[in-house]
Amino acid sequence: MTEGDRHATPAPRSTDAMTAPRPAGIPVTVRAPAKVNVQLAVGGLRPDGFHDLANVFLAVSLHDTVTASPCDTLEITCTGPGAAQVPLDDTNLAVRAARLLAARHGRAPGVRLHIDKDIPVAGGMAGGSADAAAALLACDTLWGTATPRAELLKLCAELGSDVPFALAGGVALGRGRGELLTALEVTGTFHWVFALADGGLSTPAVYRECDRLREAAGTGFTADEVPAPEPDPELLAALREGDAGALAGALANDLQPAALSLRPALAATLDAGRAAGALAGLVSGSGPSCAFLTADAASALAVAEALEKSGTCRAARTATGPVPGAAAVDGTVG
Repeated sequence: MTEGDRHATPAPRSTDAMTAPRPAGIPVTVRAPAKVNVQLAVGGLRPDGFHDLANVFLAVSLHDTVTASPCDTLEITCTGPGAAQVPLDDTNLAVRAARLLAARHGRAPGVRLHIDKDIPVAGGMAGGSADAAAALLACDTLWGTATPRAELLKLCAELGSDVPFALAGGVALGRGRGELLTALEVTGTFHWVFALADGGLSTPAVYRECDRLREAAGTGFTADEVPAPEPDPELLAALREGDAGALAGALANDLQPAALSLRPALAATLDAGRAAGALAGLVSGSGPSCAFLTADAASALAVAEALEKSGTCRAARTATGPVPGAAAVDGTVG
């Protein structure tokens, strides 16, 4: 069991500082946060194969860091927990981010990227998206391309639905596929425990199972049949007021039944966390990690310890949120 902030890393700089001119050739390190979906409302299947979402993201204090260094070609390495599961080719979102930014500025994508993983791999916490956002910022600074923030967010949306939020951080409502962000008002800090499962769950498979379960229930599964997703006013009020008890009562994930259908063992994890004193628990995004909201830091440690002893998960991590989005780490950029 480890704290969410177990690495003693320096404070990140604001993203505005990232675009300031810097001496060429100095490596740039950017860290980006994991996320939890405190509400994931899923609309029906659209003709293009996607679903409209009302996705309330909250960034938490588990971070990946990406270091960009000068190189004649594009190279990538990765260390940290789960690094062996991270692809080191063009399917890696950080690699795709570097190539996309280079193409947008008409330059060669020469960079060496190193990812230091701390966000659980394949856990439904958007670690790959965090790496993509971090790589965009790191390469933008290394290359001196000074891309406006609005353009960076557009590039993030091209890379994936969760990437814009990894850049933005804080708390936000994601519309469309989750990429159209509106910042939300929030007060205070919320304490979380994440129970990590063995193996991953395919996000497309979870969405397909959601559609199948809806069709089997006779409620329909297409965009014409399923009501448009909307954020819960009670959940938004709980965030504004910093009320953990009210937030616990409003946590919701429309993908949870599908995740439990594909991975029934997650039900035991949810039961164990709640029995240990969590205010509430839910599957994180498309899973398979489970997220538990607790009253305070001491409760989070107790719940994490109980989860690890329960044998229902591989490990448990504590974290707090909200935290800022992707930003440079002080002392790494000149």
